[in-house]
Amino acid sequence: MTVTNSTPADKRGVLAIGNAIVDVLAQVDDGFLQQHGMNKAHMTLIDAERAEAIYAAMPAAKVRMSGGSAANTAAGIAMLGGAVRFVGRVRNDELGDAFSADIRKIGVGFDTSPAQDGPATARCLILVTPDAQRTMNTYLGACAQMTPEDIDPAAIAAAQVTYLEGYLWDQPHAKEAMRKAMRLTHEAGGKVAMTLSDAFCVERHRAEFQHLVEHNIDILFANESEIVSLYQTSDFDGALQHVRDHVDVAALTRSEKGSVILAGQNVHIIDAVPGVSVVDTTGAGDLYAAGFLHGYVDGFDLHACGRLGSLCAAEVISHVGARPQIDLKPFVAQALKG
Repeated sequence: MTVTNSTPADKRGVLAIGNAIVDVLAQVDDGFLQQHGMNKAHMTLIDAERAEAIYAAMPAAKVRMSGGSAANTAAGIAMLGGAVRFVGRVRNDELGDAFSADIRKIGVGFDTSPAQDGPATARCLILVTPDAQRTMNTYLGACAQMTPEDIDPAAIAAAQVTYLEGYLWDQPHAKEAMRKAMRLTHEAGGKVAMTLSDAFCVERHRAEFQHLVEHNIDILFANESEIVSLYQTSDFDGALQHVRDHVDVAALTRSEKGSVILAGQNVHIIDAVPGVSVVDTTGAGDLYAAGFLHGYVDGFDLHACGRLGSLCAAEVISHVGARPQIDLKPFVAQALKG
């Protein structure tokens, strides 16, 4: 199936909206998670005091880098050579300056004005266990200050796809910003894409997410646990039957089983990239979305979009951290020839 995009010719690229977060990663064993009462392989929102306590307990060998789910996706698109902008709130502090510099250096347009007061720039403390699973503890800080005023109608109108991060739904003002972005996108003839982000996030907002998927989302990204949780089905196949009638495209990832892309009655099975040594799964879904969306706005057919997403995800899980460590353009070009 070939993607046919009816958006005007002057539209280009992706506008990603999400939490602007600095990631702090460290490798730990399962005992560390148990000692600190963490739910393995999930993201938990924490306050400033808890963030300080976990940071102090983390091993000295920490890696710091800019992150955030939608920001990682935006970075991946830029590294593939795509046109992309990012909307997210930081504070005018050291971490905020670092985040802004990092994402702009990659090639992502980032114009959101930093907050002059209030909570500090957000950080996510990521514990990576020997099985490559990541457990995230997120202090949202300045992210919680996002409001509808941060959504620029001109930026929305210029993009083919507006990509939204499900985690934003935890914040009341950001929720309203997302609703505004969805409305403006459809009024401008663009497509709304959204990632469900996390199974616990789905549990917190299941009814609202179901309504969004049915009425507001054109392209949905989710992993197996998230889509099963959304529809409270006993298995993946049951969830497929629900979602296929609700969105134009559903891109559903299944770890080592690859991914499944649905477009109405059309089904595309994408194999996982073989021979990948999994080190850290942080950012796998984010980079899958990056590859898929880059292919989508460039007019790739859906199978090729999924293949591109899988290649980007395979690169990011082969090392610690949620951003690619190689030049993605020649890597992907060579792999797609194979």
